[in-house]
Amino acid sequence: MTGDGVDLEAEKLATAEIKAGSPFSLIWLIPLITAIIGGWLIIKTQMEKGPEITVSFKTAEGIEAGKTRVKFRDVDVGVVKGVQFSDDFTHVVVTAELNKGTETLLHKQTRFWVVRPRLSLSGVSGLNTLVSGAYIQFAQGDGEESRVFTGLDTPPIISPGQAGVEVVLKSEELGSLDIGSPLYYQGLQAGEVLGYELAKDNKSVFIHAFVREPFSGLVSSNSRFWNISGIDISVGADGLNAHMESVKSLLLGGIAFGTPDTLEPASGEVKDLVFTLFKSQSDIRESTLFTRKENIIAFFDGSVRGLEVGAPVEFNGIKVGSVADLSLEFDKSNASFRIPVLLTIELDRFKMRGGEPFIVDTKALFYQMVKKGLRAQLSTGSLLTGKLFVELNIHPGTPIRLLADESYPYAEIPTIPGGLDQITAAVQNILVKLEKVDIEKIGSNLEQTLQGTNNLMNGPELKGAMQALQHTLSKIDRHAGPVAENLDALLSQAEVTLKLLNRQLKSGSSIMQMSEELTDMARSIRALVDMLEQRPDALLFGKPESGE
Repeated sequence: MTGDGVDLEAEKLATAEIKAGSPFSLIWLIPLITAIIGGWLIIKTQMEKGPEITVSFKTAEGIEAGKTRVKFRDVDVGVVKGVQFSDDFTHVVVTAELNKGTETLLHKQTRFWVVRPRLSLSGVSGLNTLVSGAYIQFAQGDGEESRVFTGLDTPPIISPGQAGVEVVLKSEELGSLDIGSPLYYQGLQAGEVLGYELAKDNKSVFIHAFVREPFSGLVSSNSRFWNISGIDISVGADGLNAHMESVKSLLLGGIAFGTPDTLEPASGEVKDLVFTLFKSQSDIRESTLFTRKENIIAFFDGSVRGLEVGAPVEFNGIKVGSVADLSLEFDKSNASFRIPVLLTIELDRFKMRGGEPFIVDTKALFYQMVKKGLRAQLSTGSLLTGKLFVELNIHPGTPIRLLADESYPYAEIPTIPGGLDQITAAVQNILVKLEKVDIEKIGSNLEQTLQGTNNLMNGPELKGAMQALQHTLSKIDRHAGPVAENLDALLSQAEVTLKLLNRQLKSGSSIMQMSEELTDMARSIRALVDMLEQRPDALLFGKPESGE
């Protein structure tokens, strides 16, 4: 190669043209496509993701993150994502993710609870969790949408979706009722007790109960509810009566209800009503039959042990009211005590002749009856329990003792001592008399008498008298035979004479012959009398022997 060739080639290289490359490369398509697909997946995941909720429980027993399922009507709708303590460590907070579409089920009143094996008096539940493990169940509620909830300690009594009506009952005390206690209609279980709470006045209890269909249609505004817990035992004139609704109500307590047939308009809307829970069905009858009541007062001086509020007031054995209140008062003027007892008289228990209503001036009537002898006294209702009741009756001639002053706006009935008070007073009088008796002096005299009797029985005089008596009896025994023979002869002679006299009278004999026989008899009697005059002891010792 010549030098010219080299130069020519070098010149070509020196004059080479440089062109710019393309700004877009196919290799950038790979990350771009990846980013688009990732974003799309993220958006799709977010769009398909269900709501996330938090539920507070007292404990996390049986709950595990990533394993414990969340169910609605036994269908899986989510899973627990995490379990942690609350800020104050008083409870645990469970975070769960639910499936898309469950948003419409989450409201403020939605209830969550943990399903696990449970054993109680009302039955056994949650046995299926022995294999599958515990899970969280919830029931749809009302109200605004929410994502924060407080879990229940125990499962609700009523199954989710159960049709029926909830009623609120008011009672003075809860008694043996509890969550799950049955509610009956005509002996058929119609519902259960859901729960209870203390009323705002702190003097009564509100009981929430659920009545299932079809029994819910039998509840109306005039329905009556009463307690049937335990065994109802009563003692009356017909003996001992006992009634029990069911064994379940005996163990768990129970409530019964009924709707009476009345002319009063009734409504089936009971959502905002509060029903009274009566202690028994008999209380319902009394509250509806005897509505007109009048209070009177009576003062008792003695002990009222056994008299309680609610004790009956009877007139001639018929209940006419009850004891409303009793207290103890001190009168500083004479330093004495008295016990005022307020009696509630049910006027509707009295009937007027002809069927007219009992409408009178109550105070005037009672004062008129008081003048005729109306009195109140305490009587024993049962020797077994010692319970007392107030008995009203007419006692003419008893003093009228009125103690009420102007501070009592009630009519007053005077009182007299009851049977027990009279017995107590009699016993006290006997004891007072016994205290006046000199027991020591009586004992001393009795001891002296017994000592004298002992000396007499064991003394020589009594022994000598007994020996003399024995000697006399032996002599009587020896001479009794002859005397008996003489008497027998005399009686035989008299008998012969009487027979002869009778025969002579019948045969018509002369009077002279009869006179001779009578003369012989008289002679014999005279001889006996002479002998007795000389020896009066002949009847005892017999005819004297020769030589005596």
